[in-house]
Amino acid sequence: METRELRYFVAVAEELHFRRAAQRLGIAQPPLSRAIRQLERRLGVTLLERDSRTVTLTEAGSVLLREGRAALDAVEAADRRTRRAATGRPGLVLVTKAGASNELLSKLLDAYAAEPDAVTVDVLLCGIAEQERLLRDGRADVALLHRPFDSTAGLDTEELHTEGQIVILPAGHPLTSRSHLRMADVTALPGLPLPRWPRRDGTYPDGPGPELRNSTQLYQLVELGRAAAILPESSRFHLRGGLTAVPVLDAPLVTTVIAWPPHSRSQALAGLIRAATRASSTSAAPHVASSTGSSRRPYARP
Repeated sequence: METRELRYFVAVAEELHFRRAAQRLGIAQPPLSRAIRQLERRLGVTLLERDSRTVTLTEAGSVLLREGRAALDAVEAADRRTRRAATGRPGLVLVTKAGASNELLSKLLDAYAAEPDAVTVDVLLCGIAEQERLLRDGRADVALLHRPFDSTAGLDTEELHTEGQIVILPAGHPLTSRSHLRMADVTALPGLPLPRWPRRDGTYPDGPGPELRNSTQLYQLVELGRAAAILPESSRFHLRGGLTAVPVLDAPLVTTVIAWPPHSRSQALAGLIRAATRASSTSAAPHVASSTGSSRRPYARP
C-alpha cells in the first residue's frame, strides 16, 4: 500500500465526499475515484459505500481510516525527527495543553534542569486534545497526556498523578452552595449545556452545547451563564472571579501521564522521564498514583 493511496483514502473517509476530498488534496476528482477503486481491488474489500448522494464508511473502511491515520502520522514523524536530528542541535520538544498541569510542568522542568546532562526543552502549548496528535506526527518528542481523554495506544507512558473532576459554574449559581454534585446533576442543568470540542477532522459531535476550541472561550461562556464545564480538579487554581468550582463525585478520574514514542533511545528523553517521576512525587495534585507495570521507560531498556 502506497503512502499516496493512504492520503487519498483518509481524505475521502474524513470528508465523506469525493469532490471536497479532491479539492482538499489539490487534484481532480476522476483520478481520486480511480485510486480508491484500485485500493479496494488490491485489498479485496469494500471501503466505501457510495450512491448518487452519499458516501459512507464500511466496517473495513473504518479500520483503514484509523490505521491509515496512524501510519501517515508515523511517516510524518519520521520525516520531522530525521530533519531535526540532521541539524545537530540537541534539545527536546515537550507538548502540553495550555493551562493544564501547570504546577507539575514547572516542577518537572526545574527537576530536569538540575540533571548534569540536561538539554534545552522547548515547551509547546496547544489547544484542547491536540497534544496527542503533535506527539504522534513528530512535532513533539514527549507529551503530557490525560486519560481517558487522550489515547496512549502505541505509546510508552509513565503515570504521574490521578485526580478527580469538578464542574465549573457561574459564580452565584444556586448549585455553587452544594458541597458536591453528581454527573446526573450536571447534565440536567437548565440553560448550562456542556461544551462540544472538535474531533480530529475538525467536525463537532451532535449536541446542544456550544462549539469551542480553547479554554478562554470556555471560561468566558461559563462566566456569562451560557455553559458549564467538567474539568480536572487542578483546574480550580486557575479560575477567575466570576467562576466557581464544585466537586463531581462520580465523574471519571483523570490520570496525567508523560508519553513518548516506543522506539526512542534518547538519553535526554530518559532524563526527562526520570525528572517527571520525581516531580510527580512532590506535586500537590490530589490522588497521586504510582506508575503501573505496563508503563515503560526508555532508560529501562537494553
